[in-house]
Amino acid sequence: MDEKELIEGCKKGKQKAQKLLYDNYSRSMYLICLRFTKNEEDAQDVLQEAFIKVFKYILTFREESALYYWIKRIVINTAIIFQRSQFFLHTQLNSNEVENVPGIEDAVSNYQYEELLKLLQALPDGCRIIFNLYAIEGYKHKEIAEKLGISEGTSKSQYSRARTLLQEMFVEQQRPIYGESRGI
Repeated sequence: MDEKELIEGCKKGKQKAQKLLYDNYSRSMYLICLRFTKNEEDAQDVLQEAFIKVFKYILTFREESALYYWIKRIVINTAIIFQRSQFFLHTQLNSNEVENVPGIEDAVSNYQYEELLKLLQALPDGCRIIFNLYAIEGYKHKEIAEKLGISEGTSKSQYSRARTLLQEMFVEQQRPIYGESRGI
């Protein structure tokens, strides 16, 4: 069944098409959920809620983008709503304290995906969500601020705090940052 047939089958409420759509996209969407949540149970809850929305709103899918990206947007929005229900985003730094933390991008190369995921999940909720949206999903701080109902400065400070915390975690684990071990 090609993507167009899959979409049409889901629009008609056919269970076989719905199962196939879920089977095709659930694993990659689950990995996104894991980045936004602190544990597997919450990730499963977000994934389930997101796919309920996918099947509920599939009739509105206009095929202007790939199905993957439409589903991904629903998953991210569902994760944000879930997190918003779990906590209130607090500003941990003011926007004047934002600074670059050198070396964090290079440090990532020394880690396996599972290790990085655990580090991301250890971040405070606000930092984790904003880091995911900005650094991984590619949203701009202005978009994040609008999506989360916060100021752009709060988005920037939470991102900076996330970078600082990740850098501290890298140092704590005594993993060399790329280039450091060579005296660069």
